[in-house]
Amino acid sequence: MSKTKVAVIGSGNIGTDLMIKIMRTAEHLEMGVMVGIDPASEGLARAARFGFETTHEGVDGLLKSPQIDEIGIVFDATSAGAHKHNDEKLRPLGIRMIDLTPAAIGPYVIPAVNLGEHLDAPNVNMVTCGGQATIPVVAAISRVVPVAYAEIVASIASKSAGPGTRANIDEFTETTSSAIVKVGGAERGKAIIILNPAEPPLMMRDTVFALVNLPEGDDGETVKEQIAESVEKMVAEVSAYVPGYRKVQDVQITEIPADQPVETLLADPSRPRPTHQVSVFLQVEGAGMYLPAYAGNLDIMTSAAVQMAEKIAAGKEAAK
Repeated sequence: MSKTKVAVIGSGNIGTDLMIKIMRTAEHLEMGVMVGIDPASEGLARAARFGFETTHEGVDGLLKSPQIDEIGIVFDATSAGAHKHNDEKLRPLGIRMIDLTPAAIGPYVIPAVNLGEHLDAPNVNMVTCGGQATIPVVAAISRVVPVAYAEIVASIASKSAGPGTRANIDEFTETTSSAIVKVGGAERGKAIIILNPAEPPLMMRDTVFALVNLPEGDDGETVKEQIAESVEKMVAEVSAYVPGYRKVQDVQITEIPADQPVETLLADPSRPRPTHQVSVFLQVEGAGMYLPAYAGNLDIMTSAAVQMAEKIAAGKEAAK
């Protein structure tokens, strides 16, 4: 069986974890080139020890690679600003790009929600770690009842937030908020990220708050059950490719007090006032292949990216 050769741009923690996942778990992918900008990078050194081609000259070094004509997919694990430059350089070659930064040049992809919708896109965006963890839940709720507003809070260990994550905080909130609407189906979305400095480092925790309008009486109780079932099913779908993903307690659906001014959160304040809040609490534990277990925020991104690349590569093989 032929495999699609890939390159990884970004030799930090995310890029290194991608490389190891491709080596150990991918069925349709083959590691080709590791690309960085620091010749002393541990990620480049590790890739060289595995026998892969490396370059510390960034995307220009990749373009000079003797394997460039064989590369079918490039993972970009750099920064939002760098990704725009890398996309401009590689797009003319027809190489597919999977963007793990919040640059959002291409369409958003959350594998459990819309894996098959953008298989032909030249560039796909994996949103953010918080988005990968929470948007599936927003989508699960919106499949049952319209979501007037969804707010997600991603709390990650400070130690798992490298320079790229810290440089992209503004883009994180903007990209995740946009994807809550475009992929999750909420009318309005908001994203918050917390870098927790606790020692020892804590697991990634994510909270989803969704405002919905439920009917009264037995019909409302039925909808509550449907929401809980939909969330359970979605959690199972995500955990199929992110084994450390789970709910930490039952779905909470509570009536919104009459004196709570939730109208200010709505995209259209003239719309009917939401009657209930749906709260879902999640934890993401890393697989521990390269990153520590507390770095679930990085693990869910690399797992989602590999899942997308596998689907693209499988399609290429089927088309041959």
